[in-house]
Amino acid sequence: MTTILNIETSTNVCSVALGCDGKVVAERHNDAANHAVMLPVFIDEILKYIRQHSLHLDAICVSGGPGSYTGLRIGVSTAKGLCYGMSIPLLAIDTTEVIAAHALQKTTLDTDALICPMIDARRMEVYTALYDINLTRLTDITPLVVEADSFAQQLLTHQVYFCGNGADKCKQTLTHPNAHFIDSVEAMASAMTELSFSKFQQVQNKETKSEDVAYYTPFYLKEFQAAASHVKGLR
Repeated sequence: MTTILNIETSTNVCSVALGCDGKVVAERHNDAANHAVMLPVFIDEILKYIRQHSLHLDAICVSGGPGSYTGLRIGVSTAKGLCYGMSIPLLAIDTTEVIAAHALQKTTLDTDALICPMIDARRMEVYTALYDINLTRLTDITPLVVEADSFAQQLLTHQVYFCGNGADKCKQTLTHPNAHFIDSVEAMASAMTELSFSKFQQVQNKETKSEDVAYYTPFYLKEFQAAASHVKGLR
């Protein structure tokens, strides 16, 4: 049985989930937590669960961004420290993929639908990308100032489902009939368990590599903020 500790701190939600063969067996989360205070508490509780159930921790997976600079720093540094101390692999998953996975847990979509996770940045700016229902990323993760013509090309040919903590503020702007909004979708560690299990198997099969515990850094996307106001839509 593959046991992976999943950590998500990229937004205002602080969450930790233990996955066994991709299934959630223990979870802790707080929707408005002080990450630096709550994350160690949640992890300690999950580690106690691991000991009580005689499980062996195989890897730690962290949501790698984009998102809150402080939140990502706390989550990644904690994950790296644990991996180093336990001599286990570090895995990372894009936060937008985590949100898209949570959306798929909450609703059933047509096979040609697109999922557009949005992470709140500032004002009408979001960090976003487009995914199909197999969680294949179709565009780069990019900062976007949402305007009425954003996603115009995609909305002409697809039902597009917007979700995440940046989507709500876009409801009055994205009014195309093919634009839909899935409420209460967050970046949650519980949505990472299947993703991290799949990635761990890929590492074991040498199809990809785990992250370098010493040198891995989160995907902050901060360097793009200065140019974000010029972005009209995804290309």
